Amino acid sequence: MEAAQALADLTEVSSQIESAVLADTGGTVLAATYPDPKRGERVAQTAADLLKSARSAGREGLVQLEAATSEGSIFVVRDGEHLVAAVTGTQPTVGLVFYDLKTCLRLVGEEAEQPAPKRRRTTKKQQASAPEGEE
Repeated sequence: MEAAQALADLTEVSSQIESAVLADTGGTVLAATYPDPKRGERVAQTAADLLKSARSAGREGLVQLEAATSEGSIFVVRDGEHLVAAVTGTQPTVGLVFYDLKTCLRLVGEEAEQPAPKRRRTTKKQQASAPEGEE
């Protein structure tokens, strides 16, 4: 699934997610729900930095985290190639938000795993014998 479509589906099914960004694990934005692209870039970089900080604290295998404040939470989930970060209001249903974010990543990952459709090759002999305008 395309990154932008995956985020659109995510925000449609999860009423708790106010905004979200999908990025590579380095923080480069692939898609975001923010109208201001700079805001999406800041959130993606913050998410990547949170994961990096957790790894430097000895949590190498970390694949998800939540940072909560009195105003709301940011959730980050990563797989081998991507991360998705979402902002929620206060007191979100943590397990459900993580589930929705993991589903988003899985859908994006499935597209990357699908092989490109095979193109039918036409030989020179077939091109020469084809009626004009067809190949």
